[in-house]
Amino acid sequence: MSLNLTDFVLRPGPGKTGKPITVRSNFFEISSLPTINIHHYDVKIGDEKAPPAVNRKIWKQFEDMGGQGILKGGILTIYDGRKNVFSPKPLNLGPDQLGQFEVEFQDGVKGAARTKTIKIQIQKANEINMTEVHQFLQGKQRLTPNSLTGIMAMDVLIRHMPSLTFNTVVGRSFYTPNDSRALSGGLEVWQGFYQSARPGVGKMYINLDVSATAFYEGGRLPDLAVKIIGRRTIDDLRRGLTDRDRIKLEKAIKNLQIQIVHRGEKKFKYKITKLTPSTVERTKFKDQEGKEMTVSQYFTQRYGMRLSYPFLPCVVVKKDMFLPMEVCEIVPGQRCLKKLDDKQTADMIKFTCQKPDVRANKIKQGFNLLETKNPYMQQFGVTVKPEMSTVKARVLPTPAIAYSKDSKGGIFTPQGGAWNLVGKKVAQGATLRSWSVVNFHSGLPNPVIQNFLRTLGQVFIEKGMNVVNRTPTIIHADPQGDVEKTLKEAWLTAGNQVKSNPQLILCIMPNKSTLYNEIKRVTETIIGVPTQCVLSKKVSDNNNQYCTNVSLKVNVKLGGMNVYLPQSHPFLTEKPTIIIGADVTHPAPGDLNTPSLAALTGTLDARAARYSSVVGVQASRKEMIDNLAGLVKELLKNFFKTCGKKPERILFYRDGVSEGQFAAVLEEEISQIHAACASLDKGYRPKLTFVVVQKRHHARFFPLKKDDADRSGNCQPGTVIDTDIVHPFEFDFYLQSHSGLQGTSRPTHYHVLYDENKFTPDSLQELSYRLTYIYGRATRSVSLVPPVYYAHLLAFRARFHKIGSEWSDSGATSETMDADQQMAGFARVKTQLDKVMYYM
Repeated sequence: MSLNLTDFVLRPGPGKTGKPITVRSNFFEISSLPTINIHHYDVKIGDEKAPPAVNRKIWKQFEDMGGQGILKGGILTIYDGRKNVFSPKPLNLGPDQLGQFEVEFQDGVKGAARTKTIKIQIQKANEINMTEVHQFLQGKQRLTPNSLTGIMAMDVLIRHMPSLTFNTVVGRSFYTPNDSRALSGGLEVWQGFYQSARPGVGKMYINLDVSATAFYEGGRLPDLAVKIIGRRTIDDLRRGLTDRDRIKLEKAIKNLQIQIVHRGEKKFKYKITKLTPSTVERTKFKDQEGKEMTVSQYFTQRYGMRLSYPFLPCVVVKKDMFLPMEVCEIVPGQRCLKKLDDKQTADMIKFTCQKPDVRANKIKQGFNLLETKNPYMQQFGVTVKPEMSTVKARVLPTPAIAYSKDSKGGIFTPQGGAWNLVGKKVAQGATLRSWSVVNFHSGLPNPVIQNFLRTLGQVFIEKGMNVVNRTPTIIHADPQGDVEKTLKEAWLTAGNQVKSNPQLILCIMPNKSTLYNEIKRVTETIIGVPTQCVLSKKVSDNNNQYCTNVSLKVNVKLGGMNVYLPQSHPFLTEKPTIIIGADVTHPAPGDLNTPSLAALTGTLDARAARYSSVVGVQASRKEMIDNLAGLVKELLKNFFKTCGKKPERILFYRDGVSEGQFAAVLEEEISQIHAACASLDKGYRPKLTFVVVQKRHHARFFPLKKDDADRSGNCQPGTVIDTDIVHPFEFDFYLQSHSGLQGTSRPTHYHVLYDENKFTPDSLQELSYRLTYIYGRATRSVSLVPPVYYAHLLAFRARFHKIGSEWSDSGATSETMDADQQMAGFARVKTQLDKVMYYM
């Protein structure tokens, strides 16, 4: 039955455990869907290279002119800006269902528009029977190519009018500069609205949310340059740009579109290719007569301009066109695809962080702004309810958690998803015999460090660790010096001091810098010892709470266990069971050669509190995990070495997979997990459950009653939704497992693709929720299951294991090394760290 309806797992039914509540969701019900067939056409516009926004303008112009006879009777079509047009009635294309047309289209800005003849080809692709969509929503028929296209048509329909109204469209989001705020570095964040058509149980919905993204500030290029380089005014650049500043600026503005303004009007748009190494007054070229002159001289002679900023480099557009920066303006509305720095990220979070009631009101405003009542919707026979849907939810019972039995209140049930460690000891304290301290901050005297170490040692003992050596050797080092040599010396010192294997190096950092990256690379891939980095400011402050946080990290890095579930879930205790978390991280946008990194973590015992780890390096941007069989095999062996038993069950949480990749995951990764088991023993086949974990979605939930909200106004920890706005019949659910700190909490979406363990909804939901209470370095429940959280941390850490990196903008980059060199450039973590959580 399940294979007839879906290749994945059918929902066994809604869960029943927990306190029933009702929440509002940012899903707006489509109360009537088309009953007529929808006509689907393939469209080719011009050379198919124009962006969707330009294609939409061309199609709108074609439509406004009556479609040259094919739109008889006032037919209104909808267009996705690429190749798909949908119509509520058949277009008048004749018996062969093919049409060729030409449109005279004006392209460019006002005053400089060029008229182009654009060819349009239209061909009938399909007729969508909407009955199939209705059958799919009601769980009577699997998702066919026809019903998938029908859902896509609904998605195009709800976005059609906003795409024509809003100048800036990014994916499924619409942006306007009206609601914006400046970030540092010449960027600004714009708020917009995201919307998409989503199938639910028996109905279709519009999922509408507030979104935000970073754009480059429009306006004069010199003003932007000052902000990118980090100066106060243009006068600060009068001595010229250093090579470092010029490289930084070129990297930031490369490929941005500009308009030139020196002819009294904003002329055609150009794309920046690079900056000249020399200034405007020193950059020479030959004019049409072969006469050599500087760019500065040319602008004086040709336009009578005395340039204000001759000390800046030229912008190069095309092959040999040099422009002074002051005649260039940045075209507004250009999205920043580069990774934001720490300050920009922090400012962006401040802007986007909105309390639940504020966000809910913004979403309502967005619904009105995006106009669901329009002629296009009417022609297709679609209406949308104007209020957020109310959805049945449940609040799962809070699990008891356990620290050491020796400590006060060692076993307790937290309130509100958070607790403190006062009077509590870790569940299993590690023994710290051999360690040393490296101080990379020259201004920090020994007495200050010793005072901090006394507090730290005392806290370690209070929290249940056994500290044999409380006076580790302190080595003072130059952060610009030979870091590897220093750390090797510290490692030897740590071991020699008490004649045992070195266990830990504590590094005092002057600030958050690339020194951190190098410390982790050396200690984890060359030496094989965990490190704990602390900022010099924290050492000077000598704060007890900070030392407590450090103790949680150090304990797990040494193989200890901080917290566990005293009433373990039957799934973990009935049979030997391993839980695995997997994640793949990709390089920044535009970086084509840097490899992607796959990270896996796996439990070592039934308490699910200690994990081993393994990392794989693979081709850039590949989402499916290469050599998953080999990676899983390592985790299974580590489990066996710890427990002396083979796992009979595997629960595999996989992060980072979109809906469009589910089928590929089912085919590739599940077979590789089975292959890993068979490679250990031909007859070995533990039962596998494979769950995709998604955080990148736009579902948000708002409590209707104050009693159902936490202190931040969000839903309470343990709120689970598995009705109405979930998949029509597959096994998925939303779980908000954490207490809100600021803004509107984002639930995690869990989707079961494969299940040999026959989980009930209650069993999987409760297990997932309980696990979020035993994340090793927090005293609160977290937003997603720890095995995936640890895989995130592990993948992020693996970025620092690149051999020979200078950790700076001027070092070898993905542009100077090919993909094979890059993949070979990542070192493996030393085996002695495989079973400890060194990445914490």
